[in-house]
Amino acid sequence: MQPGHGTAAAAAQDAYAEVNGVRLHYVEQGKGPLILFLHGFPEFWYAWKDLLPEFAKDHHAVAVDMRGYNLSSIPESVDAYHVPILVEDIRALAEKLGAKKFVLVGHDWGGVIAWAFAAEYPEMLEKVVIVNAPHPVVFARELANNPNQQKASAYFNLFTSPVAEATLSQNDFALLQHGVLATWASDEDRQKYLETWRRGLTGGLNYYRAAKLSSPVGGEKADAPPFTIPKNPVITVPTLVIWGLKDTALLRGNLDGLDQYVKTLKIERVPEGSHWVVAEQPATVIRAIRFFLQ
Repeated sequence: MQPGHGTAAAAAQDAYAEVNGVRLHYVEQGKGPLILFLHGFPEFWYAWKDLLPEFAKDHHAVAVDMRGYNLSSIPESVDAYHVPILVEDIRALAEKLGAKKFVLVGHDWGGVIAWAFAAEYPEMLEKVVIVNAPHPVVFARELANNPNQQKASAYFNLFTSPVAEATLSQNDFALLQHGVLATWASDEDRQKYLETWRRGLTGGLNYYRAAKLSSPVGGEKADAPPFTIPKNPVITVPTLVIWGLKDTALLRGNLDGLDQYVKTLKIERVPEGSHWVVAEQPATVIRAIRFFLQ
């Protein structure tokens, strides 16, 4: 284990797996059935530091650095970040970890990949937990028709632009520090994130570029649906959606009509949670997942 992972993950170990043409770094703790955690942008495995020791009590709890992030491989080509490739990373990693069936937990982009994984490989999942990540069909609808979501997604147009890296890294990542860390981070957390961001943002931004995400701000027509819409978008795996209602990027309209696409759905709304609800209210998130897994 590397020094300085913080007391929360004191018993956690670093490991690497060669899968799907990349080397993925992950942190693992505990024994038992696999529970696999997928972070979003601009995070890394550490986003789950408070959940790992809790779920390690009765699971093999694994938090991965997704491809393009932190200590995992960072392929140069934008084409290396298409959703089906990211899904395949997770399938191959789960197989490498010896899991026949497992629980998948994803936030933000990790949640997007979890939705796609559940559509593609339902037989591999016991349950799926999504935190503030929209179902692709519902999000396509919101982005096409909801002016408020279009405004909230205007940042897509920066993130896919050639100036994204330079803009986001100005003044020691001031925009990201304010947008991501402001409500919850300790000095130690801040240092961990800065260390990771200094390794480069391009891998994470390439998720947006590969998906050709853009917002039709100002009423223009959305060119194409965001992400890859799965061939069969109906999720048959029992699903818990945890949603911080103060999310300013992904609005609560993304919960409307979700039950049309998820056969067994539980929604846990967190009134005071933002997009970063896992970091802000880990006890609330843990309680919701525990109740769902019982």
